[in-house]
Amino acid sequence: MRTNGVMHFRRQAVAVLAFTLLGLGPAVPAPLPRTSPDFSINPPTPVGGKTTMLSSFKGKVVVLEFLFVKSQHCMRVARTLNTLQAELGPRGFQSIAIAFDAPNAAATGGEMLNSMIDYLGLTYPVGYASRANVDSYLGRSGSEMLSIPQVVVIDRTGTIRAATGGGPNPGLEDANSLRTLLEPLLKESGPQSGKTKP
Repeated sequence: MRTNGVMHFRRQAVAVLAFTLLGLGPAVPAPLPRTSPDFSINPPTPVGGKTTMLSSFKGKVVVLEFLFVKSQHCMRVARTLNTLQAELGPRGFQSIAIAFDAPNAAATGGEMLNSMIDYLGLTYPVGYASRANVDSYLGRSGSEMLSIPQVVVIDRTGTIRAATGGGPNPGLEDANSLRTLLEPLLKESGPQSGKTKP
């Protein structure tokens, strides 16, 4: 029953993971702007469903949050993105969340993801990915430090314009700061859909 799942999720979410250090040294953020790699947004198991590609949102301004399901801090950012989705979605904004497992934890397949979605009332795409796939997207190795959540801002052309990097970045987690960043991006034009005929 879904209600029991939400109650179980609340009990599991007691552990606060405001940020987690993975590896030995600080991550060195890659230069910006840069082209966003594509990424598979996989539905949680055992529910299953259709895998969506990040590239399918090209033409929208995307804020992508990589999170831990049991992190209260990640849940706060997810709520912020839910608010922005309702407010800015009609103008071409898209929130997306990708859950992955904490280091030294067994792979869950995102089994608690649906309870988290229900508990927070999220209205945007939420998927699950392996740690290896998240590391690959973020361009990090296992010897680097990583704060959680990781937030990535992608413009309408599929270019990363802002990203958390190795340490926390409050400007990418606060609603007002994100609005200030997103407003000019929402006014930019998207990718060209073919060549103009002579």
